[in-house]
Amino acid sequence: MRLSCRRYRTGCLLQIILCPPISSPKDQLNYLFQIIRNLAIDHYRKQALINKHIVTVEEYENLNTNEISPEAICEDKQALEKLSAALSELPERTRYAFERHRIDGVPQKEIAKELGVSPTLINFMIKDALIHCSKFL
Repeated sequence: MRLSCRRYRTGCLLQIILCPPISSPKDQLNYLFQIIRNLAIDHYRKQALINKHIVTVEEYENLNTNEISPEAICEDKQALEKLSAALSELPERTRYAFERHRIDGVPQKEIAKELGVSPTLINFMIKDALIHCSKFL
């Protein structure tokens, strides 16, 4: 992995400048290795985020089709039926939190106030609902 582009050098230089005085060469070397490790982790996370949102040429061409085939309509209806069945199996509060957040776009903090629970619990409820629904699709 190559970390020598200008933005990494700038970040590394800034960390070195702001670094407290380190007495032994071994500590200096360890500090430099920590900087390199942190920069590599930042680079990996950024690449993962970029790769998550990249669309292939085939996917892009399929998105631009103006025709909707009967097969696609049938598949979409079946997927909606499966999703509806999955949502009906969820506990009432979990389903309510999921629908309010993902469909209505209500912030998790507001849903937490409505239900009288913590926002963390709402986050876990929505995550559980997503996992549950993904098993059906």
